[in-house]
Amino acid sequence: MGLGNLKKPKGATHAKKRIGRGDASGQGSTAGKGHKGQKSRSGVQIGRGFEGGQMPLQRRLPKRGFHHRERTEFTVVNVQALKRFEAGSVVDPAALANAGLIPHAHDLVKILGSGELDRALTVKAQGFSESAKTKITAAGGQAEVIAPIRVQAKSTP
Repeated sequence: MGLGNLKKPKGATHAKKRIGRGDASGQGSTAGKGHKGQKSRSGVQIGRGFEGGQMPLQRRLPKRGFHHRERTEFTVVNVQALKRFEAGSVVDPAALANAGLIPHAHDLVKILGSGELDRALTVKAQGFSESAKTKITAAGGQAEVIAPIRVQAKSTP
């Protein structure tokens, strides 16, 4: 059996409804659009959310705030949380995710300076506050800024 031999099962396809081909066809005169009204006219284009001239719901509801489309969201980790790592270890987003400090390894991570650090660590993240950098280097470690990993976002139609 090849692809050329495949056939649709009986009843899978239907004949196209031929509208506007005379009254005897059953879809004549108004061609299935009823009588009068906006939707019976030719060339009708009613936009999404149109409510017949009434003020649409999305315009009636109050708007609050501003959401920047290109804002970068960071998952924040404080310096104090880095105490759970061994001295001399490399702390990167994958290690933070394994330790349960961030939800996903591909999240953008910013280290903030709340708390104290008493061991030398090599911390790799996409962002650091100035106080976090000074506390990490004062403990004998290094703060390395890494490039963000781009995760392909789902495109919306």
